[in-house]
Amino acid sequence: MKPQRHAEEASPVRLDRTIGFLYGIFMQVGMIIGSGIFISPSGVLRHAGSVGWALLVWLACGFLSLLGALSYAELGTTIRQSGSHYIYLRETLGTLPAFLFLWVEFIIVRPSIMAVVFLSMGQYSLEALYSPCAVPRVAVKLLAMVSISFVVFVNTWSSTLSLRVQSCLSVSKLAALASIIGVGVAHVARGRTEYFENAFDTADSRPGSLPLAFYSGMFAYSGWASLNAVTEEVKRPERTIPVVICASLAIVTVTYLLANAAYCAVLTPSQILGSAAVAQTFAENTLGNAFSTIVPLCVALSCLGGSMGSYFTSPRLFMVASRQRHWPSIFSMIHVRRRTPCPAMLLLLPLLLCLMWLGDVHALINYCSGPQWFFVGLVSLGLVYQRVRRPDLPRPFKVPLAVPALFSCCCLGIVACSVYSSPANLGMGALITLSGVPVYAACLTERGRSAWPERVRRRAEWITQELQLLMEVVPQEETNY
Repeated sequence: MKPQRHAEEASPVRLDRTIGFLYGIFMQVGMIIGSGIFISPSGVLRHAGSVGWALLVWLACGFLSLLGALSYAELGTTIRQSGSHYIYLRETLGTLPAFLFLWVEFIIVRPSIMAVVFLSMGQYSLEALYSPCAVPRVAVKLLAMVSISFVVFVNTWSSTLSLRVQSCLSVSKLAALASIIGVGVAHVARGRTEYFENAFDTADSRPGSLPLAFYSGMFAYSGWASLNAVTEEVKRPERTIPVVICASLAIVTVTYLLANAAYCAVLTPSQILGSAAVAQTFAENTLGNAFSTIVPLCVALSCLGGSMGSYFTSPRLFMVASRQRHWPSIFSMIHVRRRTPCPAMLLLLPLLLCLMWLGDVHALINYCSGPQWFFVGLVSLGLVYQRVRRPDLPRPFKVPLAVPALFSCCCLGIVACSVYSSPANLGMGALITLSGVPVYAACLTERGRSAWPERVRRRAEWITQELQLLMEVVPQEETNY
């Protein structure tokens, strides 16, 4: 059923290609650089054991992330559909791995990560108002819930508006980091380099801790696959995706290296490891207490920018899954005037609001890392398999086969490190992932069609039609792939 449309809405309903080079750069950079670089960039230093090795790990993680991003760039220019991990798993390794990724993404990964980000944003936004008193937890939750409602509204109202907001927030985030880097450069220029002496002394490190440093570093670079989630909305994806990926990761790698070098130039390793908010300690040591109050605002803006981008890309995954009959059909539909995936945008909102009100969702975060890196490794492995199985498939952008093979080994190695560092969390993540197998078996046939009885399907179709009328949405009438 199609809601009645006015004459000015007669053009085919589809997602417009609105993401060019600059919007792509700002979206990628904004999603990769999170609040962690302001609050706790100490995980790498703690496990690397020295300043020199920590900076080398940051550089190596940037290079490894580039290998993964280049692998995804080949997949994004070969498979022209949005959906990133999900559609790549489906096209290379089959429907079951794709559905399991979708399942774990919906159950724990996306809701828990976004809930923590919004709660962090609420906490740091209110700190300046309540200082020196503690911020009431209820106030944090209410502000977080208002913020997610704002993010959903902007992304549902207009894709272009969302991209503009993301770009502004990315610029503000880079400006804050540039000020930190500038202060660090000035500090070094005055000859204050004593904290770089014996930079590679690992007397305090524990054997076998270096892989955990890579684990922390790779987590800080996550977000480089965001453009692949919206491939159908990228202008000239065969050119834009590879260029944006390389440029954004170069910007992020240089920024991470210089920001961490600035921290290490001003603060001792013990100060960095013992600080609850490294950027705030940095500001207090260099600019005084008056400027340190700006840091919570920078953290809040960083959280808002990352969540705006995350909520722009994540619903596209469920939209594509619905189009492939792995999710209810209503979530594949697009608003007839706004040209946004309105039902998919609203899918996560109730779950997010519940998690924010509960507040304590950090335990769920611990279960996310293992499944995340496992599926990223499977995607890279799927590229290797596809190259062998379909060597004649047109590939506008092609990387050496060693690139996805090496990156897949790194991702699976990260999962293996979790067996050593947090076996309980990895086991729980695996159980949550495998809980999708009976759902897949009960609800879907091998071809992705519903396995429910005809009577249930007819009832579901009636509900879908009523929701179409309520939300003014229709199936995509013209494809971009």
